[in-house]
Amino acid sequence: MARLLFLAHRLPYPPNKGDKVRSYHLLRHLLARHEVHVGTFVDDPEDEAHVPTLARDCASLFAPRLHPLRARAASLAALLDGRALTLRYYQDAAMARWVRRTVAERRIDAVVVFCSAMAQYAEGLGLPTLVDFVDVDSAKWTQFATDRGGPLAWLYRREGERLLAYEREVAARFQRSYFVTERETELFRSLAPECAGAVDALANGVDAEFFAPDPARASPYPPGAPAVAFTGAMDYWPNVDAVVWFVQEALPALRAAFPGLRLHVVGRNPAPAVRALAGEAVNVTGTVADVRPWLQHADVVVAPLRLARGIQNKVLEAMAMARPVVAATGCGSTVGAVDGREIVLAADAPAFVREVGALLADPARAAALGAAGRERVLADYSWGANLARIDDHLAAALAVRAA
Repeated sequence: MARLLFLAHRLPYPPNKGDKVRSYHLLRHLLARHEVHVGTFVDDPEDEAHVPTLARDCASLFAPRLHPLRARAASLAALLDGRALTLRYYQDAAMARWVRRTVAERRIDAVVVFCSAMAQYAEGLGLPTLVDFVDVDSAKWTQFATDRGGPLAWLYRREGERLLAYEREVAARFQRSYFVTERETELFRSLAPECAGAVDALANGVDAEFFAPDPARASPYPPGAPAVAFTGAMDYWPNVDAVVWFVQEALPALRAAFPGLRLHVVGRNPAPAVRALAGEAVNVTGTVADVRPWLQHADVVVAPLRLARGIQNKVLEAMAMARPVVAATGCGSTVGAVDGREIVLAADAPAFVREVGALLADPARAAALGAAGRERVLADYSWGANLARIDDHLAAALAVRAA
């Protein structure tokens, strides 16, 4: 057993949005084997209630409030010093003091960092450090820049450049870095060839026992009307973009072919652009107590994400629930499922209309696709198996330090 410091940019509990699902399972994996001290931020007032629950499982926990508006304003200082805005956003003197004190008093053996922005707190500690980047965030900002004009495009492009420079520094400085897919890993290797030997893929997983069909689970949908579902945190920009695009570009044609069809947007904190979609064609639920009924009883689950990177938990969860999934090619192909047999990929709006319509018209094929998707999840997406890779790297890093 080692004494670890775990640093995450957002409270890794409850696992109710994409990055928190991954950080939660990574932390649980480490807690089962080591003494873990956790430094993180609470950026959502609703998460304050969950701090005591997380604290009971950790050797120690430091979780100060991070006020998004205040942090966003403070991050603008990076325009003067040349750093990435993301680093300034998560820069906190109290966190830095806690990290230094914890390392000294608790005799920490190694550090595990979740999210590149938290790597700044591991600098200068002289400890073996593993970094879970999850995605190539710099590439995300560069992609955002291509979809915007004027000052925003310049700002996003600058953030992509500055953040990539920092990602390269981090990957070169620390023992091992991880990305969520082989595709993201290869992308980073192409952007940072000097770090090629120090990065690996660390795939996501899904709790297939929790996300499993249950015949006793009641449907939340009105009877007789085709139900298409989208799930996710609805204040997350790529999710907002996906839903707005789908409603504008694909939903009208689907409703013309299937009168009464309704898109159900299921997720917390819907942004104004999402709330504005609510009406006869679109049901915006907001926070729900349990997403599983909405997945299990959907006729089709869609994931038309155009901006997101890596493996989407929403796709894995829908597949685990044995539902047919139609996903944008960019996000669906990362799962590694067979197109047309375990998942359906759609490159544009006409393809979404065609593929969703075909599944609605053929319930037997939809059921077979969903069943095959669940089998794919069971075979490839066990959290324990996928996270085991970090154990060997951690052991190697600790052995070098001991020697």
